[in-house]
Amino acid sequence: MHGIAWPFIRATFHLPLDALGTLLVMFTIGYLLASFSSGRLLAHMNVGALLACSCLLMAISLAGYALTSRWLWMVLLGLIAGVGSGAIDTGLNSYAATRFSRRTVNWLHACYGVGAAMGPLIMTAVLNAGQSWRWGYAIVALCQLAMAIAFGLTRELWTTKKPGEQATGERPAQSSRSTLRLPVAWLSIAIFFVYTGLEAAAGTWAFSLFTEGRAVAVREAGLWVSIYWGSLTAGRLAFGFVAEWRAARLLLRLCLVGIALGAALIWLNLASLVSFLGLALMGFAAGPLFPSMIAATPGRLGEAHTANGVGFQMAAAVLGQSLLPAMVGVVANRLGLESVGPSLFLAALLLIALYESLRFTRPKVIGEAALPA
Repeated sequence: MHGIAWPFIRATFHLPLDALGTLLVMFTIGYLLASFSSGRLLAHMNVGALLACSCLLMAISLAGYALTSRWLWMVLLGLIAGVGSGAIDTGLNSYAATRFSRRTVNWLHACYGVGAAMGPLIMTAVLNAGQSWRWGYAIVALCQLAMAIAFGLTRELWTTKKPGEQATGERPAQSSRSTLRLPVAWLSIAIFFVYTGLEAAAGTWAFSLFTEGRAVAVREAGLWVSIYWGSLTAGRLAFGFVAEWRAARLLLRLCLVGIALGAALIWLNLASLVSFLGLALMGFAAGPLFPSMIAATPGRLGEAHTANGVGFQMAAAVLGQSLLPAMVGVVANRLGLESVGPSLFLAALLLIALYESLRFTRPKVIGEAALPA
């Protein structure tokens, strides 16, 4: 929602173009604090209770966005939003990586795309109705509150163990330090940083590029940003049907090429429709990468390192999600909004290079389980 609302938030508080980075950095700090503490949190509560608390924190932060009259308070509320998001992301992704197939994880992450597509639609509808951007955040705050109540009422149904699962025979968990000694762990961290940053940068700055840089109507630009997030969902749904095939590794490489091609189409600006389709292509091609990398973590690092690995990858993801769009904003503030296109393209090339490097760094004991390599 920030990408759609940002031009109007900026006008309300009289902020420069790159001030969004401050809010994103505060969100990142909160997310990192929560993600590194997720193991301790889950030792005291089950996933259902953690979901309820997380949604409640998100509702508080979004309601604060809607009510505050000062930019400083909105920035501080970003810290609360980060804590709410980080606590649950690491726990659920660790759970999914060890218990679900690649197909299921792709479909699970497709649900993220549904929400990401709804956010811009809600904010665009509010703005087209002539209402303040604050109403968009208020609507979603109520949705988050409803989910917090639902998760709270069903918290006993959430269990972290499979029926009949035995504790014996499991590999002991490794320390964070031992995980960080693995070169493949650092490469995975870099991939998650660049991928998530690229995904977020496209979704955050496309609206400003189209409306302020290329004079596209608000309704049309908002629609295509929603299509971008919807395409992300479609990519994950589609990949779920082929995720168990051996050829899926080749399809992931084609996805990486698709991301770069989409970014190039945005950069070249041959026509508005071509740029819009480039954005949609980026979303569709990017969709399968994150869940496939998460699902392959046990095969890439080993089950004993999975919990640590997922935590580090999620931390890297939120750093990329915040810092890379902020960096693109700084560049755009100095060179103009047309610099967004080449920035996305260069990030896509870097992602391809990092991804292909997995072939030379993964442990030899890993076989087909490590699909993305």
